[in-house]
Amino acid sequence: MNTYNVSIRKWEMTDAKDLAKALCNIKVLDNLRDGLPFPYTEKDALDYILAMRAANPNDTFAFAIVYDDKVVGSIGAFRKDNIHSKTAELGYYLAEEYWGKGIMTQAVKLVCSFVFANSDIIRIFSEPFARNTGSCRVLEKAGFTFEGVMRSNAVKNGVVEDMKLYSRLRSDKPTQNK
Repeated sequence: MNTYNVSIRKWEMTDAKDLAKALCNIKVLDNLRDGLPFPYTEKDALDYILAMRAANPNDTFAFAIVYDDKVVGSIGAFRKDNIHSKTAELGYYLAEEYWGKGIMTQAVKLVCSFVFANSDIIRIFSEPFARNTGSCRVLEKAGFTFEGVMRSNAVKNGVVEDMKLYSRLRSDKPTQNK
């Protein structure tokens, strides 16, 4: 899939170097959930790629974000379970040097289109830190609806953080390219 030199594709083993470079940045990691090592190595990247390639394709929609033929980030929608089995949580990150260029907005639109067209998922949601205005703006530009603030919802780097809840439904009108 490709829009404005932005595409998403399944992970390839040769993406490990670019993935490691993108995630070996504390500014990127500060906006993600805990659990990723720092420094993030090529071995860590290879392990992640292997896991994503082996994951159930009906539950895990994980893609490399490609801009001008270079892997610049990652995006995925991950099916929840039990009564939420028709819901997926969206997560993503982009190498810092590509922030503010509209790349992630296009990637979010592409992954939502893919998930809705290729699964029974009816709702995709995302929970960025409230302080991450760039990520919140990405979701708004990609057609997500702001549902509210989850107060004191996480602790990141020893700081209690509010998070925002956004969602996009299968039934929502597709967004126009901006």
